[in-house]
Amino acid sequence: MTPEGTEPELADRVLGGWLGRIAGNMLGKPVEQGDLWTRHRIDDYLRQASALPLTDYIPEPPPGGTGPELRPEWRQCVRGRIHGSCRDDDVDYAILGLHLLETHGFGFSTEQVGDLWLLRLPYLQTFTAERAAYRNLASGLKPPLTATYENPYQEWIGALIRADIYGWTCPGEPRRAAGLARRDAVLSHTGNGVYGAMWAAALVSAAFTVSTVRQALDEALGVVPASSRLARTVRRVMSLHETRMTWEDTLTTVGEETAGLGWIHTVPNAAVLTAGLLYGDGDFTRTIALTVRGGLDTDSNGATAGSVAGVLTGADAIPDQWKEPLEDTVRSAVFGFDGIHITELAERTLRLARTDG
Repeated sequence: MTPEGTEPELADRVLGGWLGRIAGNMLGKPVEQGDLWTRHRIDDYLRQASALPLTDYIPEPPPGGTGPELRPEWRQCVRGRIHGSCRDDDVDYAILGLHLLETHGFGFSTEQVGDLWLLRLPYLQTFTAERAAYRNLASGLKPPLTATYENPYQEWIGALIRADIYGWTCPGEPRRAAGLARRDAVLSHTGNGVYGAMWAAALVSAAFTVSTVRQALDEALGVVPASSRLARTVRRVMSLHETRMTWEDTLTTVGEETAGLGWIHTVPNAAVLTAGLLYGDGDFTRTIALTVRGGLDTDSNGATAGSVAGVLTGADAIPDQWKEPLEDTVRSAVFGFDGIHITELAERTLRLARTDG
């Protein structure tokens, strides 16, 4: 099933998803270390750089500025220095997912996901749960044991960042998208780690056919257990937003309620992402800016928020300051894909979205 509208509209939304994911990732990358770059430190940095409100990529460090140092890659992903997207796992997994669907179709198995990791993805470009699962695969273990053996990261955000491709290729079919994301996620995650992937895939899928981001969030909640901590936390953010609480106070409240889970855990990041989407209210720039300013896993959250907002608005409506520096080019650690054009990735994704699986 495809969203209502014309074939060019679907193409524009799929491209919007890719551009949004890459732009949001690049926006968050310089401040990606949630235990160091807190929400307050990010805003302090932006004030020193005269960049609040944030309407473009993060500026380079101002002379005499105080506070933490940006990530070492900042020179390739700050305002005025971007020439194509720099390599990042948040984009690598979208590319790998595309290759998975092209190779094995929508009936792929979890084992086939693992096989492609070993064939196409360098071990040292994996992190946390993915690295544990990769090591387990290389040792001969099979899913679902790959997710549980010596893996303390089972509910972290890694599976969620792999989920967008299933939403892009199942436009308007959130439950189907969630099922695909689950089959991928159980290679490396359990519990809320898997639910986060299902939720994100459904959120992206729903964005093709709804008229508001709140409707997309409502549909996405329908694919995960209502009693899960992920669902309860997302509903909590939605209820605080309904009371007209400010974005800052909403994040403070939910941050206190999820304290102790760590900055890469799926649940607190889903809260930051939900708040960015709701308070961004369909505006692309405001959505990714608020999401990144929310802290925690900034590049992952910015990427997912950008994907949802990009699908909602379409590529044509994404402001040029986000698109033009990307120069239609992606750096990738996925073997055979380094330097690929964003437009080619979108065209290949569109071909899959047209099929019935």
